[in-house]
Amino acid sequence: MFDPVIAPSGTLLGLLQRGRGDGTLHALAAPRAEALAALNHCVLNDPRHDWQAENRSLYYARLYLDLHGSLQEIERHLCDTDDHLDTDEARTGLALAVLGHLASYGRGDALSLLRRYATNGANWAWALDELALRDNDSGLRALAPAVLARFPATPEGNAELATTIRDAFEPRPWRLWAEDGREAIGARVRAAQEAGSFDRWQRQLRPTGPRPGWSVQAVFDWADQAVERGSALHVPAARCLSAVAGPEDRPAIVEAARQGSEGARCAALHYLAESCDPVVLDLIEAAVSGGSRTVADAAVAAFERMCGDEAVDRARGWVHRPDALGASAAGVLACRGSAKDATLVLGALREAVRADGPDAPLLWTLVDGAGRLGIGCAAPVLRHVYRETASSQLRGRAARALAATDSSFRTGFAVECLWDCEETTREVAALHAETGDVRVAERLRRLAADPAEEAEVQTAVRSRIGPDMPAI
Repeated sequence: MFDPVIAPSGTLLGLLQRGRGDGTLHALAAPRAEALAALNHCVLNDPRHDWQAENRSLYYARLYLDLHGSLQEIERHLCDTDDHLDTDEARTGLALAVLGHLASYGRGDALSLLRRYATNGANWAWALDELALRDNDSGLRALAPAVLARFPATPEGNAELATTIRDAFEPRPWRLWAEDGREAIGARVRAAQEAGSFDRWQRQLRPTGPRPGWSVQAVFDWADQAVERGSALHVPAARCLSAVAGPEDRPAIVEAARQGSEGARCAALHYLAESCDPVVLDLIEAAVSGGSRTVADAAVAAFERMCGDEAVDRARGWVHRPDALGASAAGVLACRGSAKDATLVLGALREAVRADGPDAPLLWTLVDGAGRLGIGCAAPVLRHVYRETASSQLRGRAARALAATDSSFRTGFAVECLWDCEETTREVAALHAETGDVRVAERLRRLAADPAEEAEVQTAVRSRIGPDMPAI
């Protein structure tokens, strides 16, 4: 799937794509046709860079409800001929998740569309998972013949059915179908369940994959073989070294970390870092400066796993380096530095935004560090990241950092965060938003009464409007 094209943050489409609370507020104030067009564009063209980690479905479903939006565009998307040509679940997953939330809010048209897609659609398993959470028993039982017809009554078809049942995210439909009295449904599902359980048992008893021998050199050889196969098993190899290495093996491990083959060098660096060996920091610096890309990356990763004061002290000297080790050092100071490192973290934060923009990977750690260290001067940069990033999770981290650094957060971004797509961001807003704003009071009441809202958010809301708190 191609990376989505994100509209500017000042447009309605850009706000909705990012999942910002202001997206909902602007959509409700915009002409209804314009708002629905932008909303449909987002649902049918998933705007998330990481669709497995970022939330949008509840956010978009709530907006469909507020706009009294039709589901015609979603239906057209799901029933298009492309559905059987492009079977990537990312094409339809967001639309199906939105339908699931709408069904839980009582939208019968969404429930009906999910049932039809589970019968005919390519991404039927996702639709079935949504129905497993929302549909009644009779509705699920009616789907059994159509779903089982997807699996031919052949050894290959039965094996595929067993695998599907074994890996099902929501087992409820299969359990209902196993109780069916018809031979072609109940008996077949029970047989597939037994086959899947037996297969899982076999895999647990007979783990596959290469395993190293019981010596330091055998572990090094195993790590080298993994590099040749294109696998990165440096950390598992380091754990194996912890099991087999004794004090007498230290010279060989240090030598491997200094100038060994790629796999052995990476494994040795990780082992020495986890052991907090006093020579490892010099070896990490040498590996970054003179090793291959694989070795340099492994050295940086090993340094990031170190927790001691020595690593923090060395990070203060490395933070100005213009390479990956310098970036890693900034992250270490953000996570484990003290108040005296605030200036270094702030400088790294500004430089990351200037050089790589508001979606730079390093920002996740630096934003957290700005909040942890309470760097008030970072507020302007954090506000920029909040507005511009395409990642709703990074925006949530920026919101938490702003809550700790920006005195205007309570009356500013915290208010719009009550409508944010990420539940953790709504939780921060529920704890900090100034209740003197009439929009805040009404939104808190709505979140408290919404059965689809996450428990953590509702707990935060009740801490503001509970019986012992002043009325809002």
